[in-house]
Amino acid sequence: MRKSKPKKRILLPDPKFNDVLVTRFVNDLMVDGKKTIAFTIFYDALDIVEEKMAQKEGKNSLEIWKQALDNITPNVEVKSRRVGGATFQVPMEINPGRKRAISVKNMILYSRKRSGRNMAEKLAAEIMAAYKEEGAAFKKKEDTHRMAEANRAFAHFRF
Repeated sequence: MRKSKPKKRILLPDPKFNDVLVTRFVNDLMVDGKKTIAFTIFYDALDIVEEKMAQKEGKNSLEIWKQALDNITPNVEVKSRRVGGATFQVPMEINPGRKRAISVKNMILYSRKRSGRNMAEKLAAEIMAAYKEEGAAFKKKEDTHRMAEANRAFAHFRF
């Protein structure tokens, strides 16, 4: 590479839970630079999760959200690799930063696609589904793993 890698930007933790991962999630949730609205949506979603699940599970809503993110985080993905005239889907391990980014983006994407009154309710429903290992985001992770397993024969083309 001709250029050096850019420095990682340091994110400030969020005001309520003092957690950097929450800030990262809210930054991806944010639309048109409306960060306060994104924080409001996220905190409202966690309040809904708190009402519906926290008493049964014995955990607070932040722990449920983190467990849900872990449940939808993929370990491997397939990348296209051209060898000769053929293109192979090569399974590859994912680095931790990309794992986190994929899980966050999938949770937001599939909560936006859900039906519901407002984004806080849709996000809360996706968090609860991911915690129970169901829902579209969890299915996406399972499909990714299945694709990698099916193409395991091409693992020697790794680069």
